[in-house]
Amino acid sequence: MIIIAGLGNPGAKYEKNRHNIGFMAADEISRRWRFGPERAKFQSIIAEGDVEGTKVLLMKPQTYMNESGRAVGEAARFYKIKPSEIIVFHDEIDLAPGRFRMKTGGGAAGQNGIRSLISHLGADFRRARMGIGHPGEKDLVMPHVLGDFHKAEQPWLNAMLQACADALPFAVVGDDGRYQGEVMRLAPAPKFSPRQAARGEL
Repeated sequence: MIIIAGLGNPGAKYEKNRHNIGFMAADEISRRWRFGPERAKFQSIIAEGDVEGTKVLLMKPQTYMNESGRAVGEAARFYKIKPSEIIVFHDEIDLAPGRFRMKTGGGAAGQNGIRSLISHLGADFRRARMGIGHPGEKDLVMPHVLGDFHKAEQPWLNAMLQACADALPFAVVGDDGRYQGEVMRLAPAPKFSPRQAARGEL
């Protein structure tokens, strides 16, 4: 069994924010693989399902982003699941919009949900980093991540969400390199630097 956690903030106010792309990925995975009904447990909205023979607990922590580790940590302890069996989908400002990268371990890079998870799980869980781009200036980061996706962003957003769900069998068996490659094959996106693009340097 593995845990897949999508990060975001609960409530209608945040539903379409860039910061909630992890919730969106969890919803798309649940739809694609026909997970069971949602219910409340582990300070989260959870659903259970099967991805080509691997049992998956899908979580959307309801603790707000900055306390995500409390929820995922509680579930991991309950099921005795190792960090290597936990995949966390989250927004990544240092990747161009639509780019996707898998990473195990490392620091939080300013992402408070990841910082919380590290404090509860250690660093060695798997991160599915979903690029939302950087606004170019540090002062603009918070309004950017807590702003809604624009209509013009929907094509790449929908393509990446669908690709993350369709390619999931590679991730659940631990082949993160193949998973990353397949997501980007299904939903290609430019490799430009988010900061360069925001400053109009491209």
